[in-house]
Amino acid sequence: MVSLKRSAAYSAAGQLLNQINPWMSYNFFVEIEGLLVGGFTEVSGINSKISLQEYAEGGQNSFTHQFPTRITYSNLVLSHGLTYIDSLWQWYQEVSQGNVIRKNVTIVLLNHIQLPLQTWTFKAAYPISWQGPRLNALNDSVVAVESFELVHQGIQQEQISS
Repeated sequence: MVSLKRSAAYSAAGQLLNQINPWMSYNFFVEIEGLLVGGFTEVSGINSKISLQEYAEGGQNSFTHQFPTRITYSNLVLSHGLTYIDSLWQWYQEVSQGNVIRKNVTIVLLNHIQLPLQTWTFKAAYPISWQGPRLNALNDSVVAVESFELVHQGIQQEQISS
């Protein structure tokens, strides 16, 4: 009877640890309008900031009021190894010729068994910058990586229930 209680306690503790242990950042994929667009080595720019308006109240010298005004978002940067898939380059070329095509871009974070944990969807995004790979004949074992910078109109975050 004691071993059954202990086993149940260990099982519950294991489930709790699975919920409080931080997720690893290396296991993710990128979708653009629901389509996988290649393997990515790095994604950055998943952040936002609330701008503040300061107000110094007359007679109140110990602090300044700070009121939220608007939210700003960093540009999303997608980096991936060069392959024959050039859908990001084609999209960038369209935008560079004045044909701004806005698309939703979703980053999906996966757990160790490839199940989705969290998503971030960047609404109405389009590429504004491209950076080609660094080429170096002295170090031939490094993957050739290109990066695209995208602007967007906000982030929607969703946690996938376990």
